[in-house]
Amino acid sequence: MSTSPQQAIGGASPHLALDPLADLPLRRPSRSLWTYLPLVISIAVFAAAIAQLRHLHVGDLATLLPRGPAFWLVFAGAYLAQPIADWIIFHRLWNLPAAGIVPLLRKFVANELVLGYSGELYFYAWARRHSRLTAAPFGAVKDVTVLSALTGNAATLLLLVLAFPLWKEIGLARAGGAVSLSVAFLLLTSVAMLLLRTRLFTLPRRELWMVAAVHTGRILLVTGFTALLWHLCLPAVGIAWWVLLATLRALVSRLAFLPNKDVAFAGIAVFLIGHDVEIGALMTLIAGLIVAAHVAVGTVLAATELAERRAAR
Repeated sequence: MSTSPQQAIGGASPHLALDPLADLPLRRPSRSLWTYLPLVISIAVFAAAIAQLRHLHVGDLATLLPRGPAFWLVFAGAYLAQPIADWIIFHRLWNLPAAGIVPLLRKFVANELVLGYSGELYFYAWARRHSRLTAAPFGAVKDVTVLSALTGNAATLLLLVLAFPLWKEIGLARAGGAVSLSVAFLLLTSVAMLLLRTRLFTLPRRELWMVAAVHTGRILLVTGFTALLWHLCLPAVGIAWWVLLATLRALVSRLAFLPNKDVAFAGIAVFLIGHDVEIGALMTLIAGLIVAAHVAVGTVLAATELAERRAAR
């Protein structure tokens, strides 16, 4: 007999306010590294969030913020696209309840504030402690992470091909060596993943295709949200130009050996649409808001994790 998400998270539990998944059975006997790793990463997220406060110029951001709710709704959609996509995937794989968005948000913020893939370590350790979700979380977490990288690589290579007629105009031709190294790196890593797929992946083929489809949808959605955000800030520029710029932004951000990515993209944006001062202010605004969101979400989630640990003692 199947268990509903509400039954799985124990709706009447007194711990519900601190941990929506507190009633899932935990593996408590062993005091291994994995027992303490979520706490360690949460402390690291909290410390990184405090450190990032030094780089936030709240007064400057306040003067740049657009008025009206549309901007904030789109910003929230762009910011939450990654954890929501992860939740869709793990809901399909593990029947993860809605409350599972909380550890996935911690995973997302840990990757952004602490170190790449530290979030995956956190989520794997968290999944080990909740045995009703899955008895063997490593394979699924690994496959989802690898497919995220693989779909990102594929999208970048496709964008490079589509942008090829514009290379000379937007300045990528001048960075030919860095672009060539980046393309070689993307190709080598992607080919290696494909050649080793029988040993690398553990999920069934149907589930792998589902994961790849969700990651692809996330990439397209974030690109569209980014274009719409920019358009809301500078409505004088047509949305089609912003879609092109958002696509080029996704391309530039994934070229591993291209130096000064932000400077390169700002140059591309100014070349294509002008508005030199406005473009600089816009990039400052969006970058600052993303950092502010990471700091706010990371601080709240890390503090909640620490409170959960204290309550569980």
